[in-house]
Amino acid sequence: MNTPEDEPHWERQLLEKVAFAALKEQRAKRRWGIFFKLAGLAYLVAILLLLVDGHSSEQLTEGRHTAVIHLRGTIEAQGEASSQNINDALEAAFSDKGTAGVILRVNSPGGSPVQAGIVHDEIRRLRTKHPQIPLYAVVEDVCASGGYYVAVAADKIFVDKASIVGSIGVLMDAFGFTGTMEKLGIERRLLTSGENKGFLDPFSPQDARQKQHAQVLLREIHSQFIEVVRRGRGDRLKETPDLFSGLMWTGSQSIGLGLADGFGTVGSVARDVIKAERTVEFTVKENLAERFAKRLRADSAEGALGALLGITRPLFR
Repeated sequence: MNTPEDEPHWERQLLEKVAFAALKEQRAKRRWGIFFKLAGLAYLVAILLLLVDGHSSEQLTEGRHTAVIHLRGTIEAQGEASSQNINDALEAAFSDKGTAGVILRVNSPGGSPVQAGIVHDEIRRLRTKHPQIPLYAVVEDVCASGGYYVAVAADKIFVDKASIVGSIGVLMDAFGFTGTMEKLGIERRLLTSGENKGFLDPFSPQDARQKQHAQVLLREIHSQFIEVVRRGRGDRLKETPDLFSGLMWTGSQSIGLGLADGFGTVGSVARDVIKAERTVEFTVKENLAERFAKRLRADSAEGALGALLGITRPLFR
């Protein structure tokens, strides 16, 4: 038989259970709240890193140093090795009061003649403006076509014995699909307002006059390339019948041909030639968001038009 004192006991137990349940729920909510806050913070930090990810790696330092700028990959307007990026880095390097010399670290198979030409001309301008600051090109794996077009603006070119150097030539490439279209029963319907507007259209039979005109363009750009090499290398160049044929040579061979001056690395050139062993990076580094946006624009402009309409362009490659 329950006593008056025992009657409210079940009520207390029920209240305790409700209280503990409420407390447990609060703790769970608090843990989830902390989780979502941390996740949101991590997301914001990631976005900030994408936006702030060292647009320029320029380091402001005191004392003499060697400025280093990387020329990596294909030279193109929307790429890392665009004339805008390289020239911005060059301007910053030559303008720094502590710069004793500049090293252009080259590892490029070439690319746009226009972009390479813009960088080449800027190097010559800056060397005239700052005659006391030398600029040397140091070749790593490849310095071909447009990469070499840029490098010949340097005071000297240093290579590794196994580097690939040269490819002094120009190409314009595309595909022809006329045979495939005939087999598939596809009819090409190309309408133009000028007889040569469909220049080298890959879906139409190759026109002899257009091919001849393309060869004229390539020869002119090739002549410009040869002139730049002769002007940059001067008496050091030992011309052979194959020198401007588009062939490539090893670093050892390139020295014998006068395409390069000697063996060297960034470290050895900074230490032994410039006499400023400490190096400072001036390469412009785009963040991921910028690279993605540029690549998207490039794919839209060049990929869609170039692939679908057959637009081709001369390349130093």
